[in-house]
Amino acid sequence: MMNFKRTATIALVGAFLIAWLAGAATTLRSPVPMAPAVSNVVEQSADALASEIAKLHERLHPTEPPRHPARNLFAYRGVVAKAPSAPASAPRAAVAEAPAVLAPPQPSLKLAGIGEDEGADGPIRIAFISGEGQLFMVKEGEMVTPRYRVARISADVVELDDLTTNTPRRLALR
Repeated sequence: MMNFKRTATIALVGAFLIAWLAGAATTLRSPVPMAPAVSNVVEQSADALASEIAKLHERLHPTEPPRHPARNLFAYRGVVAKAPSAPASAPRAAVAEAPAVLAPPQPSLKLAGIGEDEGADGPIRIAFISGEGQLFMVKEGEMVTPRYRVARISADVVELDDLTTNTPRRLALR
């Protein structure tokens, strides 16, 4: 019997609180009609400003097309067309010389550091070379990129062999 009274009391108090909160959240008043907004000084100055902006836009609008439509605005100097020259009097040789083969540009490699560890036959050195967005940790005889092989590592200089041109390249600590 005691549990029933307690449960009924909790239910009635809960219902009362819900009704009270619902009544506080809603209103039974009708909304008050708002009067139409009267134009004030700020709106008048905004209209005047808008008309001045429209006048400036019309004044800045170009009235004639550009004189040189073929010019490139992003180039420092344009190429001037030359008049065709008279043909050369001597005939050209039938066999033209082959253009010189240029070596590919050298990648940007930088010696970041050299690590040294004592070994049985002397110091064992590891070179830290940064380039092409990577960090290479190489010993003598290892490849740095597909193009370079480490020939020699001294205390402050790394000598690389370029496999495409068979020329040495030296990287020094700075």
